[in-house]
Order: sequence, then C-alpha cells, then structure tokens
Amino acid sequence: MLILFGILIIIASIILGLIVLIQNPKGGGLSGSFGGVGNQLMGVKQTTDVLEKGTWIFSAVVGLLCLLSPAFIPKESANKKNGLIDNISTSGQKQSTTPANTGTMPVTNP
Repeated sequence: MLILFGILIIIASIILGLIVLIQNPKGGGLSGSFGGVGNQLMGVKQTTDVLEKGTWIFSAVVGLLCLLSPAFIPKESANKKNGLIDNISTSGQKQSTTPANTGTMPVTNP
C-alpha cells in the first residue's frame, strides 16, 4: 500500500510541477503563448483560472497523500525489527567478570 501512495505522490508532484512551470508570474503563461487561439477556445482568463485551480487541487492531493500514507505503515514489521535488534545486542556480547583496569601499566625489562 505504501508503494501505491509513493507512486501517486510522485505522479501528482510531477503534474503539479508541470502546471506551475506552464504559468507565467506576470499573467502571460500558457494563455499568452496561444495568442488569438487561446481567446477563441477557452479565453485568456479562463486558462489562468484552470491552471490556478489545478495548482491548488494537486497541491492538496500531494499534501493529503503525504499525511495519509503513514497510517498505512504496517505495525508488525516495526515490532519484528525491534525484536531482532534486541536479540542481536544481547546475545552477541558476553559479560566480563574481570575487574576494571586500574590505570597502571605493567613494567617490562628489555
């Protein structure tokens, strides 16, 4: 399920990026590049409205998918991972019964 959410987030992000790149901050954007054809098909104002609505819709979709995806993380795998880590850390080490080093080094004669 997480893979599905990841794919949907990537697709929505790419579409959102394309919509943002099509827009021109000064109001030209896609509507300005069509010239007279844009006015005849949809109208200049309507083109910018569609792009703005698309920006809001896809940004909301990406946000919702990012907020909802952690709810589908399987809880069992987290418990199994913690159990493995605990087993590795306790079984691999033996406790030493020797006293701690007092800080003096043995003297050897050459």
